Amino acid sequence: MKIGIEHIAIFAKDTKALSDWYKDLFDGEVVYDNGKGTYFIAFADKSMIEFCKASTENVPTELSVAGIRHIAISVDDFEVLVDRVKKTGAEIITDAVVNDKGVGTMFFRDPEGNILHLISRKTPLV
Repeated sequence: MKIGIEHIAIFAKDTKALSDWYKDLFDGEVVYDNGKGTYFIAFADKSMIEFCKASTENVPTELSVAGIRHIAISVDDFEVLVDRVKKTGAEIITDAVVNDKGVGTMFFRDPEGNILHLISRKTPLV
């Protein structure tokens, strides 16, 4: 039996603007638009993020608060993506670093305050 995570959903006040931000930053593709504010953005590895209309504003939280807290985005060219993120004006939570094993990480917020984790591993965990 094959089991995997097809997509995660982000509820947002402005789904068009937020889905465009993800699409542009991570070279995604709109694969679904229901014409009512729901979008699916797909990425090169076939993973997707769904953007749905929220009825309230997001209340950004801290990185270490209990619950689902961030989305990790795997990239093969860490420095290029770090530069792209910075150019968007995103709030940087932790600066980009590469550890002694070659793992690059950086935490930042999308335009609606959701936490993203940029990660690059020389050797994938799986």
